[in-house]
Amino acid sequence: MDLLARMPPSADANAHASADEIYDAFVDWASERGLGLYPAQDEAIIELVSGAHVILSTPTGTGKSLVAVAAHAACLARGGRTYYTAPIKALVSEKFFALVEIFGASNVGMVTGDSSVNPDAPIICCTAEILANLALRQGADASVDQVVMDEFHYYGDPDRGWAWQVPLLLLPRAQFLLMSATLGDVTPIAEDLERRTGRPVALVTGVERPVPLHFSYSKDQIHEAVEELLETKQAPIYVVHFSQAAAMERAQALSSVKIVSRAQRDEIADAIGGFRFTTGFGKTLSRLVRAGIGVHHAGMLPRYRRLVETLAQRGLLRVICGTDTLGVGINVPIRTVLITALSKYDGQRMRQLSAREFHQIAGRAGRAGYDTAGTVVVMAPEHEIENEAALRKAAAKQAQNPSSKAKNIVRKKAPQGFVSWGEASFDKLVVAEPEPLAPQMQLTAAMLINVIARGGDVFANVRSLVFDNHEPFARRFALARRALAIFRTLRQAGIVELAPGGSIRLTVDLQPNFALNQPLSPFALAAIELLDRDDGPGAAGTGHYALDVLSVIEATLDDPRPVLSQQQFRARGEAVAAMKREGMEYDDRMAALEEVTHPQPLAELLAQAYEVFASSQPWIRDFELSPKSVVRDMYERALSFGEFVSLYQLGRSEGLVLRYLSDAYRAIRQTVPIEAQTDDLLDVVAWLGELVRQVDSSLVDEWESLINPVTDPSAPVVPPPPPSLVRNRRAFTVLVRNELFRRIRLAALQHDDELVELRIRLAALQHDDELVELDPDAGWPEALDAYFDEHDEILTGGPARSPGLVTIDDTDAADGIWRVEQTVDDPDGNHDWRIRATVDLEASDEEGAAVLHVDEVLRL
Repeated sequence: MDLLARMPPSADANAHASADEIYDAFVDWASERGLGLYPAQDEAIIELVSGAHVILSTPTGTGKSLVAVAAHAACLARGGRTYYTAPIKALVSEKFFALVEIFGASNVGMVTGDSSVNPDAPIICCTAEILANLALRQGADASVDQVVMDEFHYYGDPDRGWAWQVPLLLLPRAQFLLMSATLGDVTPIAEDLERRTGRPVALVTGVERPVPLHFSYSKDQIHEAVEELLETKQAPIYVVHFSQAAAMERAQALSSVKIVSRAQRDEIADAIGGFRFTTGFGKTLSRLVRAGIGVHHAGMLPRYRRLVETLAQRGLLRVICGTDTLGVGINVPIRTVLITALSKYDGQRMRQLSAREFHQIAGRAGRAGYDTAGTVVVMAPEHEIENEAALRKAAAKQAQNPSSKAKNIVRKKAPQGFVSWGEASFDKLVVAEPEPLAPQMQLTAAMLINVIARGGDVFANVRSLVFDNHEPFARRFALARRALAIFRTLRQAGIVELAPGGSIRLTVDLQPNFALNQPLSPFALAAIELLDRDDGPGAAGTGHYALDVLSVIEATLDDPRPVLSQQQFRARGEAVAAMKREGMEYDDRMAALEEVTHPQPLAELLAQAYEVFASSQPWIRDFELSPKSVVRDMYERALSFGEFVSLYQLGRSEGLVLRYLSDAYRAIRQTVPIEAQTDDLLDVVAWLGELVRQVDSSLVDEWESLINPVTDPSAPVVPPPPPSLVRNRRAFTVLVRNELFRRIRLAALQHDDELVELRIRLAALQHDDELVELDPDAGWPEALDAYFDEHDEILTGGPARSPGLVTIDDTDAADGIWRVEQTVDDPDGNHDWRIRATVDLEASDEEGAAVLHVDEVLRL
């Protein structure tokens, strides 16, 4: 029976009876699902239905998620609105789908800052920053009756902790459920919450794990430790690394170890079925998972992560190599956690793990309902392991020949810069309590503008936020000075004014989702107005309006650092080669290289526009503008997703690249007004959207699966194929034009050898993964020789990409082909050279990319 259907009617006059009815209804529902309540769960749920706040700090595996479901149900039963918050979008998405399954699609919504689903639902899943900005804008009047904060230890995060503190300060009507396995002493937070809201606060902490953990410190080689754990039936094993590269390298190294039997391999193959491993990383992952080894980290495509999670949940993967993101609530069942180091790079420096970080990771071991105990193994440092191996080897030799003189062992030292840790560090961490959470309040112009936009007594509201918070006394005065400085800047810029009577008010209208979507979106709108739609010489920008709009949007997005780093690496390599050809001296080359960076279209124009915009909208200075060319680079080079990943060697960051493309697609659709859109720009948007859908539509797939659920839980883990590419004519036409223009660019560079070698790996059509030549009959070398006898160059600027230079004949579409012709833009404007090609529609649909073969290159 549906959980909500069991709940008693809202607005019951007898509060105690209502609480009892809600509790009984939930317990009955849980029992029908075979979910008996642990004492800690029972205590927390009783407090919640009675109206108290609850701080739930119990170990991983004690069912905090079930308590959250009870909280949501109790709130809805009383006609309230409840918010679930988490630190990362992946966890928000996971909880959204889980709650939809329980409460129904109409009752659950999701808001993540750049997209929303059913945002008026009574249950909203969102990132912590979304709720914090809502609290700043609406204060106590916000329509928030309950807040469930997952992973509440992020309260102490230096960069993001403010978003966990603000709702506690500004939502006095709401009931709070604060959850984490590693909170430490939260007495000050509990006392302050009770003071503000008048509700009692129940602390449910210090509970014994239902599945106890056994800790050990190993000086064996990792592959030996893994083999021993497998032999002693302590799989599945999660091998924790602190970089994605290390996780991947370990998985490949372990592929030489026998992880699964032949029968288990067959079972995995049956479960995988026809899953599409279409990228370079996918091919590697396919080989690994068939050997019983999973890989799991944030750099993977979502569908690959979901595949690993699903196979793990079915018990088919015995070893998973991943990163420490395992500690953030992702649902991967694990018997043993093997931690490869007790130090990590935190973005600024190498340091030892904190007690909170250690227990957050270790706590994932041991599956409730499956295991009687969980195992946590911490590996010694590499030099310690090698020294131990040398000692064992020497001892074995001595045992074989007792009369021989024992040799002195030269112990290997720790490498330079090593952050020291060892068995003593391990022993200390095992018994250590998580560090107390330190408040991390911040104040930015965007936050202050949201408070002013709330109206009312602005001075009192800001003063309360600055002085009545969780910060130490001295820190509050620092925040007050910051608030005054921001206010003066806003007033000088004319953004705020003192109205008659001394009240403070905004002089501009804010968008409804100010500080919820991309914060630089208002600047992007202003910058787009500077561009000239005339793509001819002298136009503002680079001469290609659609791509310049794209560059403006890209400059407002977060940097995908691995991509930019690889772009810079490639650019510097090409620059060095050019400098050597020109005979430049070494010292001059090195000096010149300092100026070479990743491509930054419109950098100068955007910098000037940013300064002008900031003079009247100073809050924008809280957000850094970052010109870059990722989507534009892919478009201009006419690259597919896989080709882009391959060109810049981003196999370990496919997921990051896809997220960036998705963010760019949403931003350009949500930011660019209708009056600024052109046909060329709409073509680019259609191309980008189809590119994202063809690479990975797993979120759409999962939503579809909720509407049409799979009745057989053992069915193969095969997401439906992406939508037909050819049917999206606008996007497919752009892909065809891009493939033609790719030939134009290579021809302009006179790279006839690359043109001759153009191939595609038709993995979807050829079971032997055969490479197929694309232009075997084009005669590129001869044609280019003839062209360059007439002209000095092939133009590749904005006009050369004009759709008017491409003709498409779809007369034979019923036979599975288009015939296309690209006009070459020569400097004399003769336009008498053509590239004629045939587009294979069936192959294009199978590959999720335009597959065309050049038939001839000729002069009319």
